[in-house]
This record gives sequence, structure tokens and C-alpha cells, in this order.
Amino acid sequence: MKYENADNVFPERLLIEIQKYIQGQIVYIPKSKGMRKDWGKSSGTRKYLKNRNKEICEKFKIGKTIEQLAEEYYLSVHSIKKIVYSKKNS
Repeated sequence: MKYENADNVFPERLLIEIQKYIQGQIVYIPKSKGMRKDWGKSSGTRKYLKNRNKEICEKFKIGKTIEQLAEEYYLSVHSIKKIVYSKKNS
């Protein structure tokens, strides 16, 4: 996230209006809904987790125990159960 000085971004009239509500503080202005990317899209995290979960399910199907998978992937037993028993991964 890049810091921008409001003096350099907003027209003077808009800046005066904003200053009625807040002065001298940092304000985060989110992207409009149409401009937002889904979680993990930019970093590749979503794709990584999907592949990891698929791998976990495949190993579970061929006989690895939940405890073994938890240790191998450094996840809790509860997390592994959620992955292998979810309907999306079936």
C-alpha cells in the first residue's frame, strides 16, 4: 500500500470537505468493489493451497492417516479433517 499526500491527490474543494471529518490522520481508501481481486489471486496463495489440499486428499485416499498428514504438512489434526472430509475435495 502506497502512501499519498492528500494535497497531491484531491482537488482543493474535496480536501476541504474531507478535513471537516478528519485532519492530520491516515485514512485508508479501499478499492471499489469492481476493482478488488479475490483473496490470494495476486500472490498465488489460493492456487498453492488448492494444490496442497488436493495432494493431502490423494495421500489420505491411498492410506496415510490424518495424524501422519498433520505431521507432514505442519497442520492440526482438525485442519486435516476439514480438508479430507470437505465436499469440495471429494
